[in-house]
Amino acid sequence: MTQLLLTATVTPSEQNFSREPGRETAMAKDILGEAGLHFDELNKLRVLDPEVTQQTIELKEECKDFVDKIGQFQKIVGGLIELVDQLAKEAENEKMKAIGARNLLKSIAKQREAQQQQLQALIAEKKMQLERYRVEYEALCKVEAEQNEFIDQFIFQK
Repeated sequence: MTQLLLTATVTPSEQNFSREPGRETAMAKDILGEAGLHFDELNKLRVLDPEVTQQTIELKEECKDFVDKIGQFQKIVGGLIELVDQLAKEAENEKMKAIGARNLLKSIAKQREAQQQQLQALIAEKKMQLERYRVEYEALCKVEAEQNEFIDQFIFQK
């Protein structure tokens, strides 16, 4: 560290002037102030001006408050990010469920369409069978009528 030596020369006229009460202290403060040294409220020698020291303390407190607020902000943002991530996962799950349900509905629709085609084919087959049975019935009715007529003729001939 560097030591600072202050020397002051005082003329005899200044000696009489400086003997006024409080004037010596003021002069010493002025001389020290010019050298960049100051006395604080406890009369301790300081390198910084008391106003600068006070501003520095206030700035330090403001910085601490700012850092605390930034920390709180980071916590809030972290919580928000977690919440958004959770909502995104839930949305993705719901999306997958919806896609699955849509695919299931498409599958069911295809199955119903296939079943409908099978039933229509079965209906067509049954209609053809019904037509065959109707034709066969008509033929049998004709045969029966002929046989009844033959029986009636046979009975009348005897």
